Amino acid sequence: MDLEVQAELENKIKKQKKKSKNQKKKKVVHEEAAENSVGKESENVDTPPETAFPPTFSVSEIKNKQRRHFMFMKFKQEKRKEKLALKKKRKKEREALGDAAPPKPVPKTIENQRIYDETTVDPEDEEVAFDEGTDEFSAYFNRLTNPKVLITTSDRPRGRTVRFCEQLATVVPDSHVYYRRGLALKRIIPQCIARGFTYLMVINEDRKVPNGLVLCHLPDGPTAHFKVSSVRLRKEMKRRGKDPTDHSPEVILNNFTTRLGHSVGRMFAALFPHDPQFVGRQVATFHNQRDFIFFRFHRYIFKNEKRVGIQELGPRFTLKLRSLQKGTFDSKFGEYEWVHKRHEMDSSRRKFHL
Repeated sequence: MDLEVQAELENKIKKQKKKSKNQKKKKVVHEEAAENSVGKESENVDTPPETAFPPTFSVSEIKNKQRRHFMFMKFKQEKRKEKLALKKKRKKEREALGDAAPPKPVPKTIENQRIYDETTVDPEDEEVAFDEGTDEFSAYFNRLTNPKVLITTSDRPRGRTVRFCEQLATVVPDSHVYYRRGLALKRIIPQCIARGFTYLMVINEDRKVPNGLVLCHLPDGPTAHFKVSSVRLRKEMKRRGKDPTDHSPEVILNNFTTRLGHSVGRMFAALFPHDPQFVGRQVATFHNQRDFIFFRFHRYIFKNEKRVGIQELGPRFTLKLRSLQKGTFDSKFGEYEWVHKRHEMDSSRRKFHL
């Protein structure tokens, strides 16, 4: 009896396998017929099949996080390969055409798509030349005064702020570091004027990190308030050079194009002596880009007629103008020329003020 039962079971299994094979064959036949019918319909229609049947798959539909990340990275890699292949193809076409090749398209950036500012300064404008000859910095540019800077801090500065002030004193010639010891700025300013200082520089800190800079031109102003960020001291910099020497550096001011930027640039220029000492080969750079002012301090050397070696000395930091006030520092009754209002002025990414 056991052999008969076993034989019946084997016959049933064979029948089930045959049924499943027949069902699979039927499905394949139906799918081929459906594809043929779709192909015929697409041939009759003028629109391409891609527009008629758009892909509905999206990476965001994948619920597994690891799988979703893997598919996204794979998608980016394919896009990168397509972009590189298209770039090589265009390069070959340009080489084949030679001089007849069309000019390279200029990529769109925030800088070249900048909204034009009506206060953009023209260096050849007579009004601008008159303002430069009569503003607060005219005595410096006419070489009637020499800069002398007092660097101080907020009350009870911490070690990082103290080191930052000491390194700034090595960058700006004829600068002196004094600590406030609880004195108000209104009491410090008359003492600075009596001792012949032309600038008062105050470094503020928050949570042991420098975060603000008040730059006051003496004796008649103006006073600028900056936000300080991305401070890197000399020990934190890789491949830095030796400590700077006592030579007066050259000053480079980049992209200060508007009326406000022109005033800020002249304020920075008046910090340094008008006659740089080229023997020291040191350069202080204030580079404005999208209203962020990047400060760098370098030493250069001419290796030959075509190559120049540059070595960063430090420190480096970034400034963001918050306000420009007429006269010396007065937080209560001071008259402000310009104040940064974030919600009103930062509505467009292509609008810059410096």
